[in-house]
Amino acid sequence: MPSTLEKLRNIGIMAHIDAGKTTITERILYYTGKTYKMGEVHDGTAVMDYMEEEQKRGITITSAATKCPWKGYDINLIDTPGHIDFTAEVERSLRVLDGAVAVFDASEGVQAQSETVWRQGHKYNLPCLCFVNKMDKVGADFEMTIDSIRDKLLANPILLQIPIGAEDSFSGIIDLINYRAVFYRAEELGATFEETEIPAELQQTAKQLRNQMIELAAEADDELMDTYIHDKPIDSTMINRAIRKGTLSGKLHPVFVGSALKYVGVQKLLDGVLAYLPSPLDKPDLVGHKPNNEKKTITVKCDRNGSMVALAFKITSDVHGDLSFLRIYQGMLKSGRRVLNANRDKRENITRIFEMHADERKILDKASAGDIVAVVGLKQTLTGDTICDPKKPVCLPSINFPQTVITMSIEPRTSVEKAKLADALADLKREDPTFGCKVDVETGQTIISGMGELHLEVLQHKLIREKGVNVRIGKPRVAYKEAITRSAEAEGKFVRQTGGHGQYGHVVLSIEPLLTEDGLTSRDVEFESKIVSNAVPREYIPAVERGVKDALGTGVLASYPVVGVKVTLIDGSFHSVDSSDLAFEQAAAIAIEKVLSQAGPVLLEPVMRLQVVVPEASFGAVQGNILGKRGLITDCHVHGNMRVIDAKVPMAEMFGYSSEIRSATAGRGTFTMEPLSYEKVPEQIAKQIIL
Repeated sequence: MPSTLEKLRNIGIMAHIDAGKTTITERILYYTGKTYKMGEVHDGTAVMDYMEEEQKRGITITSAATKCPWKGYDINLIDTPGHIDFTAEVERSLRVLDGAVAVFDASEGVQAQSETVWRQGHKYNLPCLCFVNKMDKVGADFEMTIDSIRDKLLANPILLQIPIGAEDSFSGIIDLINYRAVFYRAEELGATFEETEIPAELQQTAKQLRNQMIELAAEADDELMDTYIHDKPIDSTMINRAIRKGTLSGKLHPVFVGSALKYVGVQKLLDGVLAYLPSPLDKPDLVGHKPNNEKKTITVKCDRNGSMVALAFKITSDVHGDLSFLRIYQGMLKSGRRVLNANRDKRENITRIFEMHADERKILDKASAGDIVAVVGLKQTLTGDTICDPKKPVCLPSINFPQTVITMSIEPRTSVEKAKLADALADLKREDPTFGCKVDVETGQTIISGMGELHLEVLQHKLIREKGVNVRIGKPRVAYKEAITRSAEAEGKFVRQTGGHGQYGHVVLSIEPLLTEDGLTSRDVEFESKIVSNAVPREYIPAVERGVKDALGTGVLASYPVVGVKVTLIDGSFHSVDSSDLAFEQAAAIAIEKVLSQAGPVLLEPVMRLQVVVPEASFGAVQGNILGKRGLITDCHVHGNMRVIDAKVPMAEMFGYSSEIRSATAGRGTFTMEPLSYEKVPEQIAKQIIL
């Protein structure tokens, strides 16, 4: 552990799929001495892609954590997935990190998933460095990539390096701060490099870009601005301080360049992480609240001597029990201690603490504020829960995850495996907040839901390989929702008279649609009580809310969940003897069924953001195919000898699209897809679904 928190960096590497995140991570592990042999994604030997499924597919599925030393600092590093189906892994990792490195493919620039992960980082105010990777690749275009970062991400890139050459002629980089050329020795796997004078033909460009860099940096630092305006000598210390200031405030995004595969530029990127990304002390204090009282705020400071506060951001099931990943925000965590899960008001035991290196573990006696560790012993804790000192309870802001867009039926192949399947599904649900499962009351089938076909396919393989449950999966289905188009009001009365006490509950509910700023249906469900003069006693209002939310889980059109509504309890009555929680729950459910029918119910479907890259010759056929799928093309531009099409397409039309695109482009086309919104299903199609 470094002696001070100033020498700790908690960072994540994020990017579009196949931009080179894991390769960069493997180089970092090698150069920092964490591994003695460099792993390769294409060989299935990457240390951080340790799951069998990851090695087979050559993609990152689960975020892997490690800690590595660099020049007297410690770097907690999380390698996140790039595929949209595993967006929850990115979301929960970025929530607990202090800074990020965004990686871009130099031949592609900003791609669809680059925008998504950038928005996720922006949501958590993460200072971010940019690394333009794959400068050796055919079609590498540094200027185009920088323009796309500026235009598509609305970022403010500040060039600290520029490449020497591109594609086959890429040979090194120019460090604009120190004004030197840097050449790496490939025969030593880039572990050593040589700094020389900048080649004469690049002197003019380098000088011009260095001046632009200083101008941008000066906007973030008054001292540098004064020195620059008065034409005084400017040293690298002054420039670095200004860039750090601009990066921490989110006004600047320093750009590094290289090729991880060819061992170029990774050490300089590591230097940039130390120089420009924040330590835990540079981050603003977190604001939590008292359990069950969000108005009573509590400030959580990064102080190793304070009362212990940590956030559980990931759970993985293990043969010895759940492994819970924690980011400690305040105080000290020691093994063998009792802690409080503030969200669930449950006491838990910390039996072991580990420092993680992918799937390897190093036992620790204690960990403190700023650290990211894994612990064993938490039995009730789920992703997003706060673990704290029982004497000083506090809840931190939790983690919000996107809703699932695809469902499938699942069943065990033999009756013996039925109980095993239930346990295995419960494990998966604990591990993955974007995985859902429920039993369809009408058919008795178990329905699982996720973020995409690949997501559910990976989970199916996990059930078979890791959990030892042989399952049969049904065809994928779309996760439709229901919404309303107008306000309405209805009453529900539940009266049962039997011998002895009866049941009596009576409520009057109003319902109205909730819309987002862009006019789309919100995904929220809100409940409010406006009861006056004790028409419904206060102790029954939670039961009414439960009844409302349970009833909204099944709509009136085709039994899909209802979203985007605000329900208000406006009146009712009670019986001093016969009223009960159960009666009011039932009355609320009756009222909801009535009021939904009167509120103009409509069916909603998930709409995906689609980006397709195809050869010019296939453009017409692919464009026609998208339009035939009820798609709306939002943008189209030429990139080299390829066409890039951006579109919005309903999820229902996209099953099996990978084979369609391969067939239409002779295997040369690629596409990426991510959830965008829920929109109203056209009437003709809605009729077919409801039938």
